[in-house]
Amino acid sequence: MRMIRDVLRLRFEAGLSERHAARSLGVPRTTVQDYCARFGASGLTWPLAAALTDGALEQALFTRAIVPAPAGRPLPDWAQLAQEKKRKGVTLLLLWQEYRQREPTGYSYSQFAERYRQWRDTIDPVMRQEYVAGERLFVDYAGLTVDLVDAATGEIREAQIFVAALGASNYTFAEATWTQSLPDWIASHVRMMEFFGGVPALLIPDNLKAAVTYASYYAPEINATYAEFATHYGTAVLPTRVAAPRDKAKVETAVQIVERELLAPLRHSRFTSLAELNAALRERLERLNDRPFQKLPGTRRSLFEATDRPALRPLPATRYEYAEWRTAKVNIDYHIAVEKHCYSVPYTLVRATVDVRLTSTMCEILHQGQRVAAHVRRASAGGYSTDPAHRPKSHTRHLEWTPSRLVHWGESIGVATGAVVAHILEHKPHPEQGYRACLGLLSLGKRYGEARLEAAAQRAQATGAMTYRSLHSILKLGLDHTPPDAIEPTTHLPATHDNVRGAGYYAESAASADTTTLSLFVGVD
Repeated sequence: MRMIRDVLRLRFEAGLSERHAARSLGVPRTTVQDYCARFGASGLTWPLAAALTDGALEQALFTRAIVPAPAGRPLPDWAQLAQEKKRKGVTLLLLWQEYRQREPTGYSYSQFAERYRQWRDTIDPVMRQEYVAGERLFVDYAGLTVDLVDAATGEIREAQIFVAALGASNYTFAEATWTQSLPDWIASHVRMMEFFGGVPALLIPDNLKAAVTYASYYAPEINATYAEFATHYGTAVLPTRVAAPRDKAKVETAVQIVERELLAPLRHSRFTSLAELNAALRERLERLNDRPFQKLPGTRRSLFEATDRPALRPLPATRYEYAEWRTAKVNIDYHIAVEKHCYSVPYTLVRATVDVRLTSTMCEILHQGQRVAAHVRRASAGGYSTDPAHRPKSHTRHLEWTPSRLVHWGESIGVATGAVVAHILEHKPHPEQGYRACLGLLSLGKRYGEARLEAAAQRAQATGAMTYRSLHSILKLGLDHTPPDAIEPTTHLPATHDNVRGAGYYAESAASADTTTLSLFVGVD
């Protein structure tokens, strides 16, 4: 109440204008206007009576007498109703509909709303903007989610609600998805475009990660997949400014309407699948788009048909195929590793950085915007997809790395190391597929020292486990200190975490409760 008294003092005692009073107190000008209007309608005069308390002033300015209910017409518990109205998506209209179901002879909506306002006065500021037909399509996710119950297990999972609205007509689209991740984000956009039957000039998203990888006022960085989607449909992405809700007022309103008109009435319903939920949402969405405006002629659908639809660009001939983009560096074996599978590129691109486009079936590799390789996408970890055309015609021209050079490097450390390198290269379908393991041996020599690497190679020869992983395990566990002639078929070690998880070993049953028998894998790469 201190603020109200200060507003009245500056206006009626100091004689300041509404603008200057608002600036002095650091409040919106509309607040000063509202307080002064209420003061004028209250019948009070300035200066205020000394006996006028803050409570009496508040009642005079903000409280109207509640009209008693005529006999025979029950009223709801306003306090309970106000608490229910605080729930997201619940409106006074919905509460009135539920009230009339309980009390068929109750008040009409206008009388119901008037009595509620008398009990609790509310003012909702509204901002309006003008939009060009077919220009802007606003997209976002609702804050409200819907619980889906697995019919078999009873597990509850939340579904996200994707919302879109055209700027000019307010024509609205909504659907449920499992997540707000990039695949669901793009899939919702594809179905949204087909729902509208055309493409707008601009897509206006918020700065969520699926849309914007780097938020910036001057140069936002659009997610590569989202940018490719926009290119496919011939539109552009214009993210809103960070912490600027006015930039997306249209979709904020659409989200609020979807929560109130679609989600809140379904809050007591039980859904077991996305398809079931989306069917219910689509039914209510049709009603929403066909419902007459309260203050304008027509409906969202009629306004869409008259304004937005003629201005939308036609859909492309084909649907967008979802693809993820990665970057990778070409290894000396002229392969790149994507999701633990290796794909070949032309050997001239060794050590170059390339772009990778992954669809559900293909792996495309691009360098400087040009496609240089394409492979069927594989899910096998550790496998190789090699195009013979990508191999060098002569390994002597394969930059500085050749099988003979790798063997020579191994022999420079010791005979056993050279034998392990030769074994690795000989037991691959193509020598290049062993390059990475040989480079791994090189890194082991730098890490543990060449003397220990040679000792480990000798032990690996003795056990027949001449692979990178076996040497790594021998060095990690310190087994290279054991003379080769003292090696037993199995070695008993304490069942520590490092021993059990060490590459190149597996656990066998042991009679003792505190030990585990560890045996060397043979031929593991």
